[in-house]
Amino acid sequence: MAAAALAALFAVLLIPAGHATAAEKPKVTLSQAQAGKGGDITVKGEGWRPNALLMMLVCGQSTPARGVPGGTNSCANDTGRAVTTDGKGTFSKKLPVAEPPKPCPCVVHVATVTGEKAQADAAFKVAGHPVEALPKQQGGGKLSVLTDTQLEGSSGVLTWFGAPPSRKFTFTVGNVGSAPVKNPVFQVGTSHGVFAPQWEEQQWRGTIAPGKKAQIKLPVELSAGAHGNYLVSLKFGGKVLAEQPWGVGRPWGVTVFWILLCVVVPAAVFRIGMAVVDRLRPNRRRGGRSRPAGRHRTGRLSELTERLPKLRLPQGAVAADEAARTPGTPRTRTKPPRESGKSAEDAATNTTTLPWFTPDTDPGAGTDPAGQLSAPSENSPTTKGNT
Repeated sequence: MAAAALAALFAVLLIPAGHATAAEKPKVTLSQAQAGKGGDITVKGEGWRPNALLMMLVCGQSTPARGVPGGTNSCANDTGRAVTTDGKGTFSKKLPVAEPPKPCPCVVHVATVTGEKAQADAAFKVAGHPVEALPKQQGGGKLSVLTDTQLEGSSGVLTWFGAPPSRKFTFTVGNVGSAPVKNPVFQVGTSHGVFAPQWEEQQWRGTIAPGKKAQIKLPVELSAGAHGNYLVSLKFGGKVLAEQPWGVGRPWGVTVFWILLCVVVPAAVFRIGMAVVDRLRPNRRRGGRSRPAGRHRTGRLSELTERLPKLRLPQGAVAADEAARTPGTPRTRTKPPRESGKSAEDAATNTTTLPWFTPDTDPGAGTDPAGQLSAPSENSPTTKGNT
């Protein structure tokens, strides 16, 4: 007998302290059992998982024995506070008092956000908030999930471009109670990261008799453009029945669309601008063709030359003009007399012969002081000598 007692004592001493703490049920205590809106209370907890992230809320239409049947829809979510437990699984933090959307009786609801699910409630009264009787619970029917949950369906092309992802949350439940369950109302919630689930009530049409089972499919849809890791939760009668992770891919079609938009729009604007500039620039010919760069002045001169009337010259003048334009024929310029002392004859010798007159037809080229032409006459000395 003494040996058995000694063995039991050794077994108790050898149990680690961590195992004893893990076996404890989470507890929540409040600094005040009643407070008015606008005040605050201190919430303390123990027996929780070490380094766990918790959420504290003031919930209405709830009791510690019944829990929170309405889910977080009956809680003041905007004034909730997050807290992290220490290495021993304890915490202490102030919580502002707010009126929940449902009437009292009320509780301070504390639950884990990530990891293994755990929750605890403490009775609390919000001063000045209405108090009503709790709604009646359903009969003896009780549902339990019998198989693993699945998300049926796949994403289409529109989802790749940012459409809301949707699936069918499929599971099988069985009625383990003593009364049938008719048209059960489930709560389906979706959460992303450390945020609390957003619950949505969905009713399944049908009756599940005691000892029977049924396969249920409920639609689940996320917001447009949602991507990342989500968690789909199923709740019935204030108790979470199942959870299913859901990995949603990034809508790369939206990214490709914005990249193309940033490339195509500037290119189109540039092309339109160049077309407008090409249409409005002044150096354009008739008929819509633009002139080559640097030759607009020559083109204008040629147009003016074509418009001027053409002069008709004598046949001898045309021949002299062509001879004067040949490369080998030098042109002489008229130089005015630099000194006033030079004679008129010197100035006359510098006179340039006009290109359209030949030396034989120039009326003033061979005149002598007597007014005669340069051709030899009968009175000239040369004629007399020849005779």
